[in-house]
Amino acid sequence: MPPPTRAQAKSATNVSIRRDLLEAARASKINLSATLEQALIEKLREVQQLQWREENRESIEAYNQHVEKHGVFSDGSRNF
Repeated sequence: MPPPTRAQAKSATNVSIRRDLLEAARASKINLSATLEQALIEKLREVQQLQWREENRESIEAYNQHVEKHGVFSDGSRNF
């Protein structure tokens, strides 16, 4: 996911947060919007990775089986 730009529109929303966390965040001067955005970016990246792995699971398994049976192209060239 690309980093945000100044031109990206923002939407106001309501969220429910535990009172003790909200008070601690305010006392620590944590920017709630920026923190939520970063957490969402990370969570979305995680979800997208899991989706990609599931969508490509069969191909990955087939490739791994091929490598297990035949090795990889560089097997005879490696010095380690």
